Amino acid sequence: MLNHDVIIIGGGLAGSRAALEIARTDPSLSIALVAKTHPIRSHSVAAQGGIAATLKNIDPEDSWEAHAFDTVKGSDYLADQDAVEILTREAPDVVIDLEHMGVLFSRLPDGRIAQRAFGGHSHNRTCYAADKTGHAILHELISNLMRYGVTVYDEWYALKLILEDGQAKGVVLYRILDGQLAVMRAKAVMFATGGYGRVYNTTSNDYASTGDGLAMTALAGLPLEDMEFVQFHPTGLYPVGVLISEAVRGEGAYLINSQGRRFMEDYAPSRMELAPRDITSRAITREIRAGRGINPDGSAGGPFVHLDLRHMGKETIMSRVPFCWEEAHRLVGVDAVHEPIPVRPTVHYSMGGIPVNTDGQVRNSADDLVEGFFAAGEAACVSVHGANRLGSNSLLECVVYGRRTGAEIARYVQNRKLPDINEARYLTEVRSQIQALLDQPGTWRIAQLRQDYQDCMTEYCGVFRTETVMQEGIARLKELQQRYSQIRLDDKGSCWNTEIIEALELRSLMIVGEIILTSALSRQESRGSHAREDYPNRDDASFLKHTLAYYSPAGIDIRHKPVVITMFQPQERKY
Repeated sequence: MLNHDVIIIGGGLAGSRAALEIARTDPSLSIALVAKTHPIRSHSVAAQGGIAATLKNIDPEDSWEAHAFDTVKGSDYLADQDAVEILTREAPDVVIDLEHMGVLFSRLPDGRIAQRAFGGHSHNRTCYAADKTGHAILHELISNLMRYGVTVYDEWYALKLILEDGQAKGVVLYRILDGQLAVMRAKAVMFATGGYGRVYNTTSNDYASTGDGLAMTALAGLPLEDMEFVQFHPTGLYPVGVLISEAVRGEGAYLINSQGRRFMEDYAPSRMELAPRDITSRAITREIRAGRGINPDGSAGGPFVHLDLRHMGKETIMSRVPFCWEEAHRLVGVDAVHEPIPVRPTVHYSMGGIPVNTDGQVRNSADDLVEGFFAAGEAACVSVHGANRLGSNSLLECVVYGRRTGAEIARYVQNRKLPDINEARYLTEVRSQIQALLDQPGTWRIAQLRQDYQDCMTEYCGVFRTETVMQEGIARLKELQQRYSQIRLDDKGSCWNTEIIEALELRSLMIVGEIILTSALSRQESRGSHAREDYPNRDDASFLKHTLAYYSPAGIDIRHKPVVITMFQPQERKY
């Protein structure tokens, strides 16, 4: 059995920031950081646009209260306002701390950290490192973890959360290199496993974003919160789906339809291209539906619109958003200095996740907490984003709540003993599960079943939703889930068997997808990213509350939790 004081599953921004805080607080603690990729290959490294904080370097009129109001309004009033206050109050401090660690932020001529405009924000408050901000932050965090001697288990896959008598005691792990199974126990377990974009067929997320932490939590009988709120980023590069950062629009790019019009004036005249993401994604989808999309030959009626940077000039493009230019050029052969970029909405971010309080402790109901279990980052739902996240608030959440959760864990584990675990029972259970996958004489290939599942989620639970369509989607999902017992693995070996990992990830996707669809069906209103064509209006009287979804193979049980309102009363959301 492997023993540590603390186990953190996930090597991205939230997990690494928590590990650093624990090590800083009490260097004597033994910390394990477990990641299924190398930590600097975590999806946080792909975050481009920036991290919001009221440093007031550009705009001295900015304040944490204005940042909080923008965040709550952007969330369509579903965010918990106590959590938003912590996020926005602590933002300047965590950014300065990152700078002191060595993060190479872009600078103003006088040497202060540069700040740019971002969608839904009323002031220029987004700090950035060109358009590679996540990359810049994560590399420094991992360097610091090496300095503090944190034990990194890279390329280990977490199979199961060990939860007994309301207490998280450890995890069962699979080493991808050689198939070794291990039980790891600790005084505290933290999940920072990121999002689940691979539930859908077109996403900005990397191939590792399969919702494993959420699925393990659901399988342990704990709820997931607000899973119906899936963020579609307006500008996914067509047809590949990778992100063209909001930073491009923050620097002044235009969205253009087949008529050559900046159509956002019809949807958000005060903010134009810098409206919140849910509004901009719906606007693009409506333009395409109305026949004002563009075809590859330039004719009308196609599946995308244009993101036009040409007026910005080569110098601005190459200094401020070089990675976006490179992606468009490398992947679809578009030189953005001279040609517009084809874009359409792509699945990007999960507002929902594992419910936690503001110290990162996982909830098992609206009122009760799980002993020894913590979560932060995109995998968690402290609900600073509510029904729609503002750009540049996700890196901020990872750093603020990663730090805060790490501090709470360091306090929590003092004077606690390692829990008792029946190691043999868990190893036997997981070994038989993997052997059953290897022995299955199935007919379905993993890739085909995964593609069918992703297509189903995209078709039946997309930007716009209706009850009829989602009911069909659930029926279709159930059919596809039946096929899981008929998948066939060709690789029967133990050395670097990626087929086993793909089979386990597919199980995670299937659990998470069903929870998303069922939660979306139960919310009979439109709010933020959840747009119901059969219920087009927001309904505060019935649905100003969080969804808690409990998974079981027999079905999903939906309960609710109140929204914390401390500063801003809900009002109509206009831009």
